[in-house]
Amino acid sequence: MNIVRAGFYASIATAAKLLAGLVILKLVAWMAGPEGVGRLGQFMSLMSVLAVLAGGGISAGVVKYVAEYRHDPQRLSRLLSAALWYALCASCLIGCIGLLLSGQIAGWLLGDVRYQGLIAVLAAVQLGIALVNYILSVINGFMDVKRLAFIQVLGSLLSIALALVLARWLNLYGALLALVIGQLLVLAVGLPAWWRSPYFQRGMLRMRFDREMTLRLAAFSVMTLTSALLPPLVNIAVRDHLAAQFGWEQVGYWQAVSKVSDAYLLFLTTAINVYYLPKLASTHARAPLVLELRQAYRYIMPAVVLLAVGVYVCRDWVTMLLFSADFATANSLYAPQLIGDVVKIASFVLSYVMLAKAMTRLFVASEVAFAISYLVLVYLFTARFGLVGTMYAFCVNYVLYLVFNVIVVRRYLGEL
Repeated sequence: MNIVRAGFYASIATAAKLLAGLVILKLVAWMAGPEGVGRLGQFMSLMSVLAVLAGGGISAGVVKYVAEYRHDPQRLSRLLSAALWYALCASCLIGCIGLLLSGQIAGWLLGDVRYQGLIAVLAAVQLGIALVNYILSVINGFMDVKRLAFIQVLGSLLSIALALVLARWLNLYGALLALVIGQLLVLAVGLPAWWRSPYFQRGMLRMRFDREMTLRLAAFSVMTLTSALLPPLVNIAVRDHLAAQFGWEQVGYWQAVSKVSDAYLLFLTTAINVYYLPKLASTHARAPLVLELRQAYRYIMPAVVLLAVGVYVCRDWVTMLLFSADFATANSLYAPQLIGDVVKIASFVLSYVMLAKAMTRLFVASEVAFAISYLVLVYLFTARFGLVGTMYAFCVNYVLYLVFNVIVVRRYLGEL
């Protein structure tokens, strides 16, 4: 399996997930306008945070170590038993906290305590989400990209049907509820698909504490949690700042462009995650590692440039199709955002070396530092340029992050 074939299957899965997300986005834009889309972003950020916390943030660690241990049955069994135990404990803890604080979270994040029931449902399904993360990580670690794509496609199609039904029945509340329940539909598809795989063994569902493997996962978990939790938390802070400065309608314009950006980049980031994380984790020599990085830039960078140019040229049509005529003001925000997207992908390819090689301290320090720098840049640039300053901050921050990653990877390769 090479990056082209992996990218093909990942693109199919991504298209299905993208379609499901856009259906929700269109429903919310139609029912609640720019303000509703702004609040949808807050709820999706919360979902992103809890989805990672549900399994203790070990998904990338499971992918890495399954890729390393798949030819060593004894160590693989120990790893997976420890991973399932870790995920169960974390999901139960997060679920209980979410249930206890559901009212406060609804009031703080969504500005309306009527959404308390929605937050409670999200907390209650954390165990199921943790199991979904575990199953998909094991499949990804074995680089079974076709099976992974099948699960994600079918799960996304079921989520679309659910969203249409619940939105018609419960309006905005139903659309948000579909986002939560839709994650469990992936479990309904993924579990039987995993059972039928040639590498599945019943022992993979056995839980057991293993000190060595738990420590390995915990160290790796710190990196994953940092990279997964900081962006939604930072985005929450950015939305609050923009809402205070410009109002929630302006937040909706920024959120709309950000969602378009996330949507088309999902094709590339999924391919990078599905292929490069297990590949780089199992590659230890300098020459093949350099070859993989060169192939990444050969195939991925032309793709991201073409996609970014396409989105810019069609920005009026894209905004109208995905949102409504009320979002026309957002069209002026695309250019700096799309330039930042290209730089973002260039930096992501290199940053996976830190993740795959478990450079825990350096990775965490860099994630924290660049999250802070982004917030600082947002405050500085919005004060000078207005709402578009948020996009300028995004672009400049990723230029700095790319330079940092080039230095780190060059140093790592020089030590091999």
